[in-house]
Amino acid sequence: MLRLLLPLACALPWSSFAQNYTSYFTGNPTDVAPPPMGGVCLMGGASEFDPAMQWFLDRANGGDVLVLRASGSNGYNDYMYYDLGGVNSVETIVFNNASAAFEPYVAQRIQKAEAIWFAGGDQWNYVSYWRNTPVMDLVNTAIAERQAAVGGTSAGMAILGGCYFSAQYGSVTSSEALADPFNTYMAVECTPFLNVPFMAHTITDTHYDNPDRRGRHFTFLARMVQNGDSTAYGIACNEYVAVCVDPQGIAHVYGEWPDYEEHAYFLRVNCMPPVGPEVCQAGVPLTWHQQGMAVKAYKVPGTPAGANWFDLNDHLTGQGGAWENWSAVAGSFSALPGEEPPCGNTTAVPGLAATPTLVWDAIAGEATVHHALPRSTVELYAVDGRLFGQVQADGAGQGRIQLPAQGWGLIRAVAADGPHTWKVVR
Repeated sequence: MLRLLLPLACALPWSSFAQNYTSYFTGNPTDVAPPPMGGVCLMGGASEFDPAMQWFLDRANGGDVLVLRASGSNGYNDYMYYDLGGVNSVETIVFNNASAAFEPYVAQRIQKAEAIWFAGGDQWNYVSYWRNTPVMDLVNTAIAERQAAVGGTSAGMAILGGCYFSAQYGSVTSSEALADPFNTYMAVECTPFLNVPFMAHTITDTHYDNPDRRGRHFTFLARMVQNGDSTAYGIACNEYVAVCVDPQGIAHVYGEWPDYEEHAYFLRVNCMPPVGPEVCQAGVPLTWHQQGMAVKAYKVPGTPAGANWFDLNDHLTGQGGAWENWSAVAGSFSALPGEEPPCGNTTAVPGLAATPTLVWDAIAGEATVHHALPRSTVELYAVDGRLFGQVQADGAGQGRIQLPAQGWGLIRAVAADGPHTWKVVR
């Protein structure tokens, strides 16, 4: 009965005379202006996960939610306002063309919103309609000055990174991206667009498990690094997973694990130099190996309460996940179990810039490496190339490793200036 008591205008779409946009409004037409609570919500692209969406709506702090899209209609209105609730109103504005970005009514609604949601669809419509327009400026102002919450699913999540796959020429598969990182469909852009907290130097991907998009996301990062961004990061969600980032930069992962294989992935270029792809050029399959650790990926299961998390302040600390090593050789992608990247904090460590040395104790059969990267891995390889053993260097960059009773091997360690290898005979 409540719905029948609302003003009739709230139940009907309204279009501008030029039909540049269509507006659907649900809720209280009297504006309220509580202080928004900030935050970012990223969803994988299938049906919305209710606990994560409720988290996003709560960030409006009882205020008004604005849904922006370039296709579809008012599917979010009843879901957000009635099914979940806790907000003053929900309005959806559908952009019928690029001219809608210059409509005064659209500008007014963005300025009144405490939370802004970007629906799915075609992200190229969003980029081509909104980039370098009042919509871009007003959304960025809402985030920076009013701490408005923002979020999106599928195409709406794709545009929230500091870099983004614009899909200007259509989608791209992992196999296509790996086979040619500069193929026609690889529209990876870092042209300034939306300035979302904790998303600088970051490119997102969605629908991660349907189909497997790890290879293309990995290639997106290769392109970023090739263009000079050695601190490139990635965030990805399986289809039914959401990542909710609070104003402190802690990214909580929502989903229905362990009932389903629902994970988010946090990617970072490995901090051990050299970091760039060995081969990343037009018409040639991607090789980005770097000892099998080109990219470190933290794979986090999503739970209904969002208990597992990753810290976007250091892109290193997390709870509930596991590290993987990602690499590619001649277009063939590999993801293997790994360990925490040996990045540590960015302050100077005494001795880090010194030349790494190896001290050999023939009696004990023990080699000690000095001045490696703190918490990096010191590896021992057999004559035939097999990994025979490994240890982790301590916080001062020192690692001890035992050799077999006889024979010889190669010891490899990574220092500030790159990898070093020693041949040791016992």
